[in-house]
Amino acid sequence: MVAAVTFLFSLALFLSGGFDYFELKAYDIYCRYLNPTTSSDNIVIVKIDQQSLDAESQQAVKWPWPRGLYAPMIEYMSEADAVFIDILFTEPSFYGVDDDKQFADAVKKADNVYIALFLSSEPARQVSEAGEAFISRIALRDNATVFKTFNSAVLPIEELIAAAKGAGNVTISPDKDGNYRKIPMFFQLSGRTMPYFSLAYLIDKKLVAIAGGRLIVKGIEVPGVNPLVRYSTKKEPYTAIPAIDVLQSAYAVSQSEGPKINKDFFKGKTVFMGMTAAGLYDLKPTPISSISTGIHIHAAAFDNLINGGFIKHPGKIYVIVPMFFLSLFAVFCVLRRHSLLNNIGALAASVAAVIAVTAVLFRNSIYIDVIPLLTADVMSFIAALAYSYASEGKQRLFLKTVFSQYMDKKIADHILKNPELLRPGGTTMNVVVFFADIAGFTTISEMQTAQETAIMLHGVMSELTEVIIGYGGVVDKYIGDCIMAFWGAPVVSEEDELNSCRASVNCLRALDKVNREFKGKGFPNISLRIGMHKGDVIAGNMGSNRLYNFTVIGDTVNLASRLESVNKYFKTKIIVSEEILSGTNDIFLSRELALIEVKGKSIPTKIFEIMGFIADLDDDKKILAGRYTDAMRLFKEGKWQESADTLEELLTLYPTDGPSGVLLKRVKNLLAAESPPLTNDWIVVKMTEK
Repeated sequence: MVAAVTFLFSLALFLSGGFDYFELKAYDIYCRYLNPTTSSDNIVIVKIDQQSLDAESQQAVKWPWPRGLYAPMIEYMSEADAVFIDILFTEPSFYGVDDDKQFADAVKKADNVYIALFLSSEPARQVSEAGEAFISRIALRDNATVFKTFNSAVLPIEELIAAAKGAGNVTISPDKDGNYRKIPMFFQLSGRTMPYFSLAYLIDKKLVAIAGGRLIVKGIEVPGVNPLVRYSTKKEPYTAIPAIDVLQSAYAVSQSEGPKINKDFFKGKTVFMGMTAAGLYDLKPTPISSISTGIHIHAAAFDNLINGGFIKHPGKIYVIVPMFFLSLFAVFCVLRRHSLLNNIGALAASVAAVIAVTAVLFRNSIYIDVIPLLTADVMSFIAALAYSYASEGKQRLFLKTVFSQYMDKKIADHILKNPELLRPGGTTMNVVVFFADIAGFTTISEMQTAQETAIMLHGVMSELTEVIIGYGGVVDKYIGDCIMAFWGAPVVSEEDELNSCRASVNCLRALDKVNREFKGKGFPNISLRIGMHKGDVIAGNMGSNRLYNFTVIGDTVNLASRLESVNKYFKTKIIVSEEILSGTNDIFLSRELALIEVKGKSIPTKIFEIMGFIADLDDDKKILAGRYTDAMRLFKEGKWQESADTLEELLTLYPTDGPSGVLLKRVKNLLAAESPPLTNDWIVVKMTEK
């Protein structure tokens, strides 16, 4: 039902023309990025540009030029296969009959000049006998399917129509947005079929043919009576020569001087002569360029004709059928999947597929309307999502909202996908457990009002929570001024150790930001202690029948909590166990603190301080860690005096370094002993407090 509604709505917009403007712009984008950069080397444009106008103006020759100026250019290009002049010479020259005769004589002598014919929808006008003969001469003998019927023709002067090799219609119309994308091939005038501008030459040379009313190029039918032109994306697709260069070359040869352009350059070429200067009003935008000209469009159309480059635009049925299946696909995906991310991914994939398929077809000269396809696809996804939300989605949203009040959103999402987790009990999992506690919070709270204490606690916990969640952690609970989190349940990652350490370092950075804000409010500065350990836990629903609580329990949790407290003994901020540090890929600067035995446990644990990211720390910190590591090595080797000397020297440079002070105290105790220890217990620090 949803698919049918969205399909029919999209179809109505498509058939009514509601997409037309957007489709034209989509077509232009495809042209700019997918059209070829190649073009014919045998097409030359002789442009009457601003340079040519300025050069003649300096000789006191104003526009329109005397037609006698065209005569030497026509003679100079006489070895070209054809010269198409896209200029209307419909009125006698201002310079007299001789001026027209000189031009016409050059055209007749060259015997390769095709002139422009302007067909009009204005009422039929009186045409001379010579004009009628001219129209009959250029009219096609074969029947062809015409694009448009015209009522009249604006003919060139009689001298020129008698001299020209042929002629064709240059009347072309832009699309609704003013861009020129199509070139019609055949027109009707007074019951006769008139060819497009350059088509007369191609028919004369038998380079194209008419069969069944259609134009055939190299055995392939030109698509439609008003085909889409494939423009080259090259900045200058055809060799373009200023008309003044041709004229001056003709004069130079007549004076036995070296020409700028050799006459034989035009041999075997097809020349298009027309106006490109902005002031001559022949600017016609195309999908490729907003400042193209009529002569460039005619050159591109000729290129398409001789090389079969027109773009096919299949009928509407080739759009309607894919629209229907896209609508079905969108609704099927949404109603089968309840994950918004999955649905967005499916939508992105389908949109990408539509664009990719239509782009491949376009590269192969086939354009399928893309806007109706994308609209049907996107609208169906949106409608299906709305329907899903209104039915099943509403219930799921309710459950998710309820769960999110008691647990992190990450767990809520996982539970909705795996409802079996709602059952009481747990699973053994290997996780990283994180504890962070505000140092001296009891003293700080005694200095503040209850409201100020709550504000401080909320500010700290909010920042720490965002950091933990940002690195994939799950916030388990808040215990007064302490926060507990874990990595590895219910979702396991290969970077749990790495992410937990990243989170720890960035928690301290976040705390710096909080302290700056607290300072502005007159609150005291606070510090943080973090402890982490990795090991097996029981993870799952440990709540009651009334309240759900996804958490982790076990010795690993207890040890992580103890490590947080051990920071007080070593005067450090982040302590982790060896099990965590081994999975961090050496991106953190760390140092071994001790092999400790916490109260209630008989198996010692090797612990380390995380000092920060190696890449972010200055040389001073690295020197401290290196010298301390040397002292620790000497200590473990039993070279206690050497270790003590190193530590005393280190403490003169870093008097507040807690781990160095603790290690020095241990070394001195060993040195002061009356006899060396009989067992290896001397290397273990026994923590007597929790």
